[in-house]
Amino acid sequence: MTPEALAALHARCFTTPRPWAAAEFAALLADPLAFLLVEGDAGFLLGRAVAGEAELLTLAVAPEARRRGLGRKLVARFLYQARLRASQQAFLEVAAGNAAALRLYQSAGFVESGRRRGYYAGPDGQRSDALVLTRAL
Repeated sequence: MTPEALAALHARCFTTPRPWAAAEFAALLADPLAFLLVEGDAGFLLGRAVAGEAELLTLAVAPEARRRGLGRKLVARFLYQARLRASQQAFLEVAAGNAAALRLYQSAGFVESGRRRGYYAGPDGQRSDALVLTRAL
């Protein structure tokens, strides 16, 4: 997927946190530590691995393709890729109110390890917390 396609899908999936622009995706894809996993044009996951840690940067599944296991498949692939890159720990941030994402990540073995109060700003200016989730690999 091109940075433009990633940004377009991301915009369809997110308002909080804000969707990322094509230039942001291009910069991350140029990072040799980052890796992109895709499921056709219906979903993608962008991760990064460095110094024994893997970070799930973002995961997006098209609204019409949800509840078909694509997110679960992408997370499993992320964990596999993280291990291949010698990571011993994986982590991510997720909006505290994103119940579907929390269920997905908890089912993959992630547990809450921290909270960033007021981390995300919504389009209405309202702030919401981010939960930091971790998982040993």
